[in-house]
Amino acid sequence: MEATTCNGSVDRTPVFYLVGIPSLPEFFFLPMFFIFLLFYLLILTGNALILVAVVAEPSLHKPMYFFLINLSALDILFTTTTVPKMLSLFLLGDHFLSFPSCLLQMYLFQSFTCSEAFLLVVMAYDRYVAICRPLHYPVHMTPQTNAALAASAWLTALLLPVPAVVKTSQMAYNNIAYIYHCFCDHFSLVQASCSDTTPQTLMGFCIAMVVSFLPLLLVLLSYAHILASVLRISSREGCSKAFSTCSSHLLVVGTYYSSIAVAYVAYRADLPLDFHIMGNECDSGDYRC
Repeated sequence: MEATTCNGSVDRTPVFYLVGIPSLPEFFFLPMFFIFLLFYLLILTGNALILVAVVAEPSLHKPMYFFLINLSALDILFTTTTVPKMLSLFLLGDHFLSFPSCLLQMYLFQSFTCSEAFLLVVMAYDRYVAICRPLHYPVHMTPQTNAALAASAWLTALLLPVPAVVKTSQMAYNNIAYIYHCFCDHFSLVQASCSDTTPQTLMGFCIAMVVSFLPLLLVLLSYAHILASVLRISSREGCSKAFSTCSSHLLVVGTYYSSIAVAYVAYRADLPLDFHIMGNECDSGDYRC
């Protein structure tokens, strides 16, 4: 893959240098390695157990658990996209990443971020049908429909970041471009470029709107209908049962969007660079600070 350097040459492909957390003393690298490794292993183990339990137990072969194992698989892929390189950085001081590898990591990071947002919308729709139209639930949420909804979420998420990745690959960089982060994300790559960043910033904003606010709006709309239906239930036991079926999904939605809020506040506020980096770390799917 050819790239343009800041002097206009295409003879040399830029190499990216991951700065990590700039003010973190070197003697903290090893403790940080073990902390991140522990969380990584916990995430892999926890999600693997969920996958095995749902697949092995016939009573869990329901739409809600089908979408849950999609989220578990997504968490494994998401953390594996960024964490191994971070571990290598902290343990071996391996700061360099090739141009194609950096773009691939950026693409996967964005794709999996989109996938989680869209899967949460699909799960909200599943809860809406289960509570608001319970008699139609077996007809609407068939295995074929569930597979189509999940596939649509994954496919849309895989296609959506492509324009941003292509445009980013066409920007000019120094022979060694410094990425002020622990991994390659869109904003850090744009900042490292010596090209005009206005078009890329606008594109990133548009993608953020599609990935963050549109799914959130659809989730809130689903729960507005759910709340209206639950309030019409006369028995307290019925209300409690209806809300309990949504609790796990609401927890995931709350965690996902709170991490986005933390990253946004860290970006907008006049904070040191380390806070911006850690704020963005907290937006890395379920691998959170």
